[in-house]
Amino acid sequence: MTMDTAARPPLTIRMNERDNVAIVANDGGLAAGTVLASGLVLRERVPQAHKVALADIPEGGEVRRYDVAIGRALKPIAAGSWVHERLLEMPAARSLDGLPIATRRPTPQPPLEGYTFEGYRNADGSVGTRNILAITQTVQCVAGVTDFAVQRIKSELLPRFPNVDDVVALEHGYGCGVAIDAPDAVIPIRTLRNISLNPNFGGEVMVVSLGCEKLQPERLMPPGTIPLVDERNVADIGDNAGGKLDVVCLQDEAHVGFMSMIESIMRQAEEHLERLDARRRETVPASELVVGVQCGGSDAFSGVTANPAVGFCTDLLVRAGATVMFSEVTEVRDGIDQLTSRASTPEVAEAMIREMAWYDAYLDKGRVDRSANTTPGNKKGGLSNIVEKAMGSIVKSGTAPITGVVSPGDKARGKGLLYAATPASDFICGTLQLAAGMNLHVFTTGRGTPYGLAQVPVIKVATRSDLARRWHDLMDINAGRIADGDATIEEVGWEMFRLMLDVASGRQKTWAERWKLHNALVLFNPAPVT
Repeated sequence: MTMDTAARPPLTIRMNERDNVAIVANDGGLAAGTVLASGLVLRERVPQAHKVALADIPEGGEVRRYDVAIGRALKPIAAGSWVHERLLEMPAARSLDGLPIATRRPTPQPPLEGYTFEGYRNADGSVGTRNILAITQTVQCVAGVTDFAVQRIKSELLPRFPNVDDVVALEHGYGCGVAIDAPDAVIPIRTLRNISLNPNFGGEVMVVSLGCEKLQPERLMPPGTIPLVDERNVADIGDNAGGKLDVVCLQDEAHVGFMSMIESIMRQAEEHLERLDARRRETVPASELVVGVQCGGSDAFSGVTANPAVGFCTDLLVRAGATVMFSEVTEVRDGIDQLTSRASTPEVAEAMIREMAWYDAYLDKGRVDRSANTTPGNKKGGLSNIVEKAMGSIVKSGTAPITGVVSPGDKARGKGLLYAATPASDFICGTLQLAAGMNLHVFTTGRGTPYGLAQVPVIKVATRSDLARRWHDLMDINAGRIADGDATIEEVGWEMFRLMLDVASGRQKTWAERWKLHNALVLFNPAPVT
């Protein structure tokens, strides 16, 4: 039975025996004068999830958590004191030179066999966890018209097609008023293209165009496949195997009045709905899962409870032959040596380094660095800086070798653990993971966020029991039980794995699906806006 939180003894969590700080686990924090189990007396109140010094730390001395120096003390810090961001000088970023390259060889784990889910097989070999009609838009100008049409499709057509889960408009802010021929314009273009081909859409591609936009339908979805050399220096990248592209162009002379546009969209949508409705779920191995993992609204518990549980589950998925993507460049940048050492080959390690170097240059162009990542909520949740946040973020990747790297907006290729190079922004990261082909999403949070996506189920994991209690109808899993001592990382990881199979099969809906909480797609566009 769970002990009343008010009656819990003082509890702190130390991640490594070499750490000289620990975080306070008790709800509401601990008051000055509290005596810890070690006999240490708190000199001041320490909020929940914040750090307490376990020993005297001299000025300039390292503050260590996860056995990593997360900063240097700007002044002497006495044992029992609250250690927060204002007391720390953040270390410089690790150089991208001289990194360990594919040096770790973890002991191979036995395959995890016999696990299946009920999914939708696609002609290209991918498998969907949902059966959705997605309507792609070439430009933001058509968003209002498409949304109006989608609402009518849902109310008038969708009830006739009970095997179709939903109809969604792939709205975005791109398509015109941009430097469409700039080298980096390839990123938003291929992102939208690859989202349109997500496994959950069954290969049914339908496009609504204005007519005069820079991103013409044929450029968005060109026939055939164009060989790639250096993707960031290629204006157009095609990955569509062909077939006639279904386009409704609003400026077409055949459209007389608004309702003519709406009826045209509905007429074309009905054809796609008929084909989607003929599809049925079938039993497929767990290896067909393509899972994107992400964290948002993080706190100091993220790296203690939810993210380690996701990491354990990641290892289970990899053993089952599935694909798992972890992301968020700035939230792994400070652990780049941990990642390159886990690369399965030198080529994978070098690809990670190239992505990090590109992003370093991108931030430098904007006159900021990785420290701009941490939010007021992160800091209120006990994360002093991006170094500490990164150490807790990386553990989502588990322990398996990293077998591939996915550039922004590209499709994931191959099985196993992949690093998808995305910004850390929740919305952009989720959008890019959709483009990479994920059919299931796992999102951990400590501060709380109602994040969800219309295109793919999102399993939400709370890092703290207090959040899980307060947001009981928004969080799907309570990993805070790990800190409470009521569950182990392994137990929550297995719970997550089994829930994934149920959600992927349609046997269970996530809270975000039940409430239809859907965040907008946000394309990553590092190219100029004109």
